[in-house]
Amino acid sequence: MKTDIEIARETKLLPIKQVAESLGIKEDDLELYGKYMAKVPESLIDVRRIREHKLILVTAITPTKAGIGKTTVSVGLALGLCRIGKKAVVALREPSLGPCFGMKGGAAGGGYAQVLPMDKINLHFTGDFHAVSSAHNMIAALLDNYIYQHREEGFAMKEVLWKRAMDVNDRNLRYIVTGLGAKTNGVTMESGFDITPASEVMAILCLAENMADLRRRIDNILLGTMTEGKAFYVRDMGVAGSICALLKDAIHPNLVQTTENTPAFVHGGPFANIAHGCNSIIATRLALTLGDYVVTEAGFGADLGAEKFYDIKCRKSGLQPALTVLVATTQGLKMHGGVPLDELKRENMPGLREGLKNLDRHVSNIEGFGQTVVVCFNRYASDMDEEIECCRQHCERLGVGFAVNNAFNEGGQGAVELARLVVRSIEEKPSKPLQLAYTDEMSIEEKAEAVCRKIYGAERVVFSPLAKKMMKRAEDLGVAHLPICIAKTQYSFSADDKAYGVPTGFTVNIRDLVINTGAEMLVLIAGDIMRMPGLPKSPQAERIDVVDGEIVGLS
Repeated sequence: MKTDIEIARETKLLPIKQVAESLGIKEDDLELYGKYMAKVPESLIDVRRIREHKLILVTAITPTKAGIGKTTVSVGLALGLCRIGKKAVVALREPSLGPCFGMKGGAAGGGYAQVLPMDKINLHFTGDFHAVSSAHNMIAALLDNYIYQHREEGFAMKEVLWKRAMDVNDRNLRYIVTGLGAKTNGVTMESGFDITPASEVMAILCLAENMADLRRRIDNILLGTMTEGKAFYVRDMGVAGSICALLKDAIHPNLVQTTENTPAFVHGGPFANIAHGCNSIIATRLALTLGDYVVTEAGFGADLGAEKFYDIKCRKSGLQPALTVLVATTQGLKMHGGVPLDELKRENMPGLREGLKNLDRHVSNIEGFGQTVVVCFNRYASDMDEEIECCRQHCERLGVGFAVNNAFNEGGQGAVELARLVVRSIEEKPSKPLQLAYTDEMSIEEKAEAVCRKIYGAERVVFSPLAKKMMKRAEDLGVAHLPICIAKTQYSFSADDKAYGVPTGFTVNIRDLVINTGAEMLVLIAGDIMRMPGLPKSPQAERIDVVDGEIVGLS
């Protein structure tokens, strides 16, 4: 089997102008980044057309460390829809350098269901991630300078909440001290780094409706507390305009193409385990303006990405998915059925059947939001027909649609069954209006209880003294009405990354709360989750190289 990057290189790409033309986008509206990538202005969004078109969310069962293949399924489904004569667009997040050089080695789909050019998308792309990192760190530098320049006037911060950000996994930078040495080096303070996908600026970019809204949100970023107890915001420094200047190009969605030359928007990149895990509202709305069917994904399992897609992105934007696709694999199901990791590729029907309980919980959760669900079985070469048939029969008993996706090997043709199922399900049984997990009026504790009990299956939620302190601050600032974004491990319904399957009777410990007044959400940190990941013992960076002028190892 050819590698992803080999398939990508063998694919004959169309000039991006031709891809844009297929969507009715004029060449004059494009800002070109070479031959095969372009920025498309958000001014092309037409709210009236959005209402006429269908949004499909792709999510998954609780994933393995190798993933489940949501991006491959998302791209494949869009290809399959095009194969059956539908005008379909896929709208995805941008990959982060952290996982690309750490665990995964690439995040642009796989096999014959990729977005291209995959090497550029996986690396620097159009510079959006660098713009977000620069904007975030510019705020940090301006804040440090403000404290330094105004200290003799009596200005001082009792607590600085704003950290730094970079798009690299680096555990050594989680907690640092800045301003050491001579007084001219600045004021000595504790600080640290989050990875760029966890940056509030990234969340703002993905949740902003337009440039004016982006500026409003940047102005509202909470930076810390002054000695007299008053909150200090970006607007107090008067620098929001300069931050928006750094994001002026990044706010516009990126148009690329798939392995079958169909259109794809790739824009924004928050993780779902430590952020809200969805691509930008602007890109989704633009795709819905231009395509009759739009396929988008939410990160990791449905307990994280899908919950946040509904409770944060849809709550803020008014978007309503017509249907949700739940992706499953035999390896993922068997892992949740107690099969050892080194035996997941072997046949194990008892383990598979036990693992179906994890799928059932996700189906129940998604249906609880009022969504029509279909299960997509993402096929791997090691899968056996008996295992697939077991899953199909199980879904029939549940009354849930089931289709096998083989887009990895066959491209759009391998996703035709799924595409037809999705179209038929939307026509015959479209989703109900969204029923969110909690209301704005609930307290922060009540919101956390609603998600942890209703979605995760927890027995109770416990807040640490620090989390309670930050919760009180949120209430005092008048932002307790904001939606919550729980940061926790992606490998379990619980906060324990080894508790596979459907754990019960567990407690979710909230150890901290991050107030994102600009992104307009409250991030609750559960368990041991870190907003700056570390690298594994053998990072993918050891296998990435440039050979004869071509990048290898991004697959």
